Amino acid sequence: MPKPKGDLDAEELLLAESYETEAWQSVPDLAGEQARYQDYASATFRKDRRVNIRLSEKDLVGLKLRAREEGLPYQTLMASVLHKYITGRLIEPS
Repeated sequence: MPKPKGDLDAEELLLAESYETEAWQSVPDLAGEQARYQDYASATFRKDRRVNIRLSEKDLVGLKLRAREEGLPYQTLMASVLHKYITGRLIEPS
């Protein structure tokens, strides 16, 4: 059931407005685009290698605390940080 417009946040209002003003366009090859992005998602989330790593107790405790704050398992957080670093998307605090 769609939300009444008064219950939408700012991002949802922008999306609704862009839809109503017909700013959206159909994708020429929808099935092909869906398959392409499904392949991307599968490759991103496939975990087919195991790695053992030694960490200091202090770093492991800190990692587990940070993961708990984020609501993630610590191994998932670790994999995410490594992935962001490798792809150049890890942003260091200034």
